[in-house]
Amino acid sequence: ERFKGQRFSVGSGSPFAYGVLDSGYKHDLSLEDAVELGRRAIYHATHRDGASGGVVRVYHVHEKGWTKMIAGEDVNELHWMYAKQKGLLGNE
Repeated sequence: ERFKGQRFSVGSGSPFAYGVLDSGYKHDLSLEDAVELGRRAIYHATHRDGASGGVVRVYHVHEKGWTKMIAGEDVNELHWMYAKQKGLLGNE
């Protein structure tokens, strides 16, 4: 059975991803902002849940199919990048 909706997360890290999606989702997000929201959601899911992998891949699903937006980013590298953006060291 297929579900209809605007945002989905599955797997053991999905509660972490849903927290990010629920706080950042807006109906009128640009594609760039939506990709970044997905990236952050996957980062939080994988960073907090060891069984979630460690790589971020983001796809844009649209009426003509799908487009790969992020092929594979290492969550560890994103951790340090996001920490720096917040003015943190990353090991707090």
